[in-house]
Amino acid sequence: MSQYQENATVTRVEQLTEKNYRLTFESPLIAGVCKPGQFVMIRTSIGQDPLLRRPFSVHQVLGESQIQIYFKEVGRGTTLLAHAKVGDAYSIFGPLGRGFKINTGGPSILVGGGLGIAPLLLLLKENCRLKKTFDNDLVILGGRSRAEVEPLLEDFKQYGVTVRVATDDGSLGYQGYVTDILKASQVTGDSTVYGCGPELMLAGLAKICKEVGVACQVSVESVMACGMGACLGCSRPDKKGSYIHVCLNGPVFDAEKLEWNM
Repeated sequence: MSQYQENATVTRVEQLTEKNYRLTFESPLIAGVCKPGQFVMIRTSIGQDPLLRRPFSVHQVLGESQIQIYFKEVGRGTTLLAHAKVGDAYSIFGPLGRGFKINTGGPSILVGGGLGIAPLLLLLKENCRLKKTFDNDLVILGGRSRAEVEPLLEDFKQYGVTVRVATDDGSLGYQGYVTDILKASQVTGDSTVYGCGPELMLAGLAKICKEVGVACQVSVESVMACGMGACLGCSRPDKKGSYIHVCLNGPVFDAEKLEWNM
């Protein structure tokens, strides 16, 4: 698996909500090999504050040379990125980790929650490229409110796949959870569910898919410092009683192989 470190130039800055941003980078080496579900590590400053790179899922690959990330301003690193300007250059290392394995033999059901919606857009694009038909495919997007879902909604709808929305407060779509919509859907045995979002949501997906006998791949989030398995900061238990590294063995896993402590 090829990995690169390159100084990527910002070509576009979009503020989509009060705290949510999308950055586009000219990053031809990474864009040329990146797969859905992989991530990059970005040095968010020129100096030593913050010292460590920050992990970001790849939101989209545009053409042959550009990548996008989507993030919420929550701390020092993301605040620096939120103030990025076109022409600024950042050191980016990647792509890292194991991505999604697309099953072209049956319906695909993509389920995203909160910021976990973002990396599913690249997955949907590749899914539609590889499959002859996606009439039975489904995208389910969820968040606490309209503001967490609406900024990316049209990006998903452009592919012509059925898109359902759930919000906790009912401000957009169904009032409830993405797992409610999944339960109500006619999920067939040849379907594959792909999930990305909060741990509780992923645990719910894993439970439902196990009950109906459907394959489920989940992209999990974790604090990490290196992205290469050296710091051990992203270790988590698996079903065998041992530990796996999100950065190396994931971030995408078969849901049945993980230990869900919920």
